[in-house]
Amino acid sequence: MSKPDYPVTAAIRFLRAHKIDFIPMLYDYVEHGGTAESAAQLGVPEHQVIKTIVLQDEHKKGLIVLMHGDYQISTRNLARQLGKKHIEPADAAQANKWTGFLVGGTSPFGCKSPLPVYVEKSIWDLETIYINGGKRGFLVAVSPQALKSLSPTEVAVAV
Repeated sequence: MSKPDYPVTAAIRFLRAHKIDFIPMLYDYVEHGGTAESAAQLGVPEHQVIKTIVLQDEHKKGLIVLMHGDYQISTRNLARQLGKKHIEPADAAQANKWTGFLVGGTSPFGCKSPLPVYVEKSIWDLETIYINGGKRGFLVAVSPQALKSLSPTEVAVAV
């Protein structure tokens, strides 16, 4: 069996274990390039590039929100929907500790610690999404239905 021409990360092992079809997509990682950069390099709409954002509540409990690349998260609306006082981004070191991934390479699949996952409800309407494969410069194309393996909760917090 030949070696795949893409990284075999914790996220890829998760996708394989759950028998989720994916298409690996490598691009040249650009520091602070974000989803606009990856979408441009891969020739896909930024709206279909899904960000994996690690946040924390007022008790320093972690959570993941999956959001369209061209939208932001209203943490105020998210806190309200989850019955929390306050939600803010986790710092990079804490996000890495919870997920096992570097910022810029965070995937919701194969995280080191189980974190609750929240998905922006309009993501379900897309035919294909491009989401991080667990390494900077590496996305995987999957059906939004692949996210169901994470038992996510639907939210409406896009701005």
